[in-house]
Amino acid sequence: MGRGEKTHKCGLWELLIFLAAIITGTACSICSKTMMELHSISIDGNIEQFSKPIFQTFGMFVGMLFGLVMHWIVLIFKIPFPGYEHGSQEYPRVEMTSSTTKTQYGAVDSEEAPLVSQTSKPINGKTPLWMYFFLAIPSIFDLAATALCMMGLRYLDVSIYQLLRGSGIIFVALMKQHVLGDYLYKFQWFGVFWNVVSVILVGSTAILNSGENSQSNAEAGEALLGIVLVMLGAFVQALQFVFEEKVMTMDEIAVPPLLLIGMEGLWGTLLCLFVVYPLVYYLPGDDHGSYEDPFNTYQLFKNSSTIQLAFMIYFFAIFGYNLFAVLVTFVLNSIWHAILDNFRPITVWLSDLMIFYVISKSHGYGEPWTQYSVIQLFGMLVLLYGTAVYNAPNAGSIKLRGEWFSFCVDLSNEYEEIELSEQEAEADADWDAKVLSFQKRRASSLAEHSPHISIHTQALRGLASPKI
Repeated sequence: MGRGEKTHKCGLWELLIFLAAIITGTACSICSKTMMELHSISIDGNIEQFSKPIFQTFGMFVGMLFGLVMHWIVLIFKIPFPGYEHGSQEYPRVEMTSSTTKTQYGAVDSEEAPLVSQTSKPINGKTPLWMYFFLAIPSIFDLAATALCMMGLRYLDVSIYQLLRGSGIIFVALMKQHVLGDYLYKFQWFGVFWNVVSVILVGSTAILNSGENSQSNAEAGEALLGIVLVMLGAFVQALQFVFEEKVMTMDEIAVPPLLLIGMEGLWGTLLCLFVVYPLVYYLPGDDHGSYEDPFNTYQLFKNSSTIQLAFMIYFFAIFGYNLFAVLVTFVLNSIWHAILDNFRPITVWLSDLMIFYVISKSHGYGEPWTQYSVIQLFGMLVLLYGTAVYNAPNAGSIKLRGEWFSFCVDLSNEYEEIELSEQEAEADADWDAKVLSFQKRRASSLAEHSPHISIHTQALRGLASPKI
């Protein structure tokens, strides 16, 4: 939501999508770190740790491939789903005006609206062939971002990893303003600032915790390398978020979310098999002479039922998260996709605490409560505050009107501007609906009385008496 963008009201359906994305996203992060801590029998018969970032990247794209199956199921069985209009053979057009950049693939504006609605200007035909190849671009973004983040996760605790990924919101905000040309309000930048503060607070807590356990400068260097890799991944991921929003708001063609996910999965799988895996196999490293040996990875995977189970959970969590995350961009916008990643550190940390104290007391998984955890908790509260400020003036948000909790910042004029634009948009929508209804009634009336309709047909409809 910027100066050129309509405020998106979060109804029940949008809230459920957002919560589902948080749950599946948390499962992705937990499963990723857990798999990297599991052990199995390697290709030479020794016990090795299953620390395979490229395999997890490959597994992510395989999980996304299921989107193509879902896409065709929705089309064949005409299942109501955002992004699909089954009333015709056409995909709904994305309405682009000066007052909104929200996609209109039948997305709901409120909880009373239907799941799939008819737009006024459908486009001709189905998704063209060139678009299937064009979608290789976000796959490249996703591949680079995920590989960088998985490489960084090897050297970091999952809480640090997740917090650094959440910092991508500032990259999205900058590109949203300078690339998409959607200028953000001052109160939104205020909210982004507090999100950055929360990342610094909670991230420093995790670094202090890891510092207590560090026994050498080499470990500290690995932690720094991990931070750099994850930050680079967050930047590339921000590019992908903005690109996805741009594709889903193109005037020329509408791309349904399931097709977007499935094609990214297909291209990513092909790139991993024929580009990335050969590259990392021949690159020198500590995995039997390679950076990552796919043959050793297969042997480790085959010899451990625990790794297989963890991968299956990871597989379904990946598909679920990518589905709901794209839907968040779809029913809201790309910066909400980044805000989603800012909430995940909360759920990841809480889940890790539960794993450490409840599920895996003797196996060493999860994270314990430490002397720095209070700072981390405070950082999370700052995160929630910043998000609530950004989300104004929606329900449950915080408006900056000069109160003490607003730090004496008064931006009431911006909220008034938003409310005025909403009222104008609603008035325009009501007027357009009335004009459309009048045109339909007039067209129907003209058709009924058309001289091209036989007098007997008119008589049967009660419009005239036959002349005998």
